[in-house]
Amino acid sequence: MDIEAFYQANEARRESPEYEFGDSWRDARGNSYRLSWVEATGELYLMIEPEAVVSEDIFGDFLVAEESVEGLSVVVIATVPSLLAVEDRLRGWEDVVDQENSLKWLHRRLGTADDD
Repeated sequence: MDIEAFYQANEARRESPEYEFGDSWRDARGNSYRLSWVEATGELYLMIEPEAVVSEDIFGDFLVAEESVEGLSVVVIATVPSLLAVEDRLRGWEDVVDQENSLKWLHRRLGTADDD
């Protein structure tokens, strides 16, 4: 679902503090994801971000387009009751987040990986 539909489906999400656990999780195809936890609902979710549009102006300065909420997709991957429990389950994430297919590690840590 898109990010706006995610927040509209439960307004507690919009008002709640959120904690981020990295913004460069990678899948097997190299797509990049941000991992966040919503305190009010206990939802741990991944958001895939469209690539930023970068252009160069006539003076050689790089311009990054402002990020639109359009195209931001969200998937809830787990419900974890507390920040302490999230931190425990994700212990060591900083060491793997930038690795190729780091989502595989994440799914294993959350007990959601397919064994194939």
